[in-house]
Amino acid sequence: MENIRAVDLDVGYGRETILRNLNFTLPPGRITVIVGESGSGKSTLLKTLIGLTRPLRGDVYWGEERIDYDSERILGALYRRIGVLYQNNALLNSLTLYENVALPIRIHRPETPWTAEADRVREVLGMVGLVGADHKYPFELSGGMRKRGALARSMVLGPEIVFCDEPSAGLDPLTALGLDDLLRSLQRSRGVTFVAVTHELRSIGRIADRILLLRGDGIHFDGTLAEMEASEDEYLRSFFLRTDRHAD
Repeated sequence: MENIRAVDLDVGYGRETILRNLNFTLPPGRITVIVGESGSGKSTLLKTLIGLTRPLRGDVYWGEERIDYDSERILGALYRRIGVLYQNNALLNSLTLYENVALPIRIHRPETPWTAEADRVREVLGMVGLVGADHKYPFELSGGMRKRGALARSMVLGPEIVFCDEPSAGLDPLTALGLDDLLRSLQRSRGVTFVAVTHELRSIGRIADRILLLRGDGIHFDGTLAEMEASEDEYLRSFFLRTDRHAD
C-alpha cells in the first residue's frame, strides 16, 4: 500500500489561493483526520487530493506516481483505486441500495459477471451491517443506514484509500459513534486507509491516528493524536477544547 504525498502544494479556485506551500504525507493503513475552522480549506484540499480540483501549484503523489490532472487515463486509474464517502451520501433515490452499491462496478468494471457483482455487493453490505436491506430505496432507510450504504458503495471496488467528507454530518450522537466504530473496525480488519474531513471533535478522539490542522493559509499542526494531546501550543489546545466549530 502506498502513501500519498503533497509537495509544495497550493490549492484554491481561479486566482484565489486558500492554502499555500503544503508538504505532508498521509500514512498508509491509518486514519488521517483533516480539521480546521470554517473556511480553512478542508474540503478544497480533499477535492484536490482526489483529483476533482486542480492544484494551483505543486504536486500530489501516490507512491512515486505524480497525479496528472490533465490525463484522463491517470485520473481514471486513480478513481478505481479510491472510494469517496460524500457528506450528503449521494445515493440515487431512483435506485435500490443494491443498485447504488453496484454502480461503481458497473461503471469501472463493466465486464464483471452478474454473479460476481452480486457476491461483492452483498459482501460489502455485510461489512457495514446492512444485510437484507439491499432491496430498499434510500428514502426507506434511516440516516445512519444511508450513511453506511454510501460507505459500502465507496468500498465496493476494494479501494486502497477511502476519502470521507464530514462522515458524521447530520447524524445523532449515538449513530455517529456507531459510524466511528465502523470506520475504525474497517481500517483494522481490512487495512484500508481513511482520510476524513470533519468538524466533529468527539470523532477525532475516537478515530484519528494522525491529525492535519489547517489554519490561516497553511498547516498549523501535523502529527499524531498523542502528540496533539501532549502539545503546549495554545491555539491547538484551545481549538480542541471548543465544541462550536463548524465545517466549511
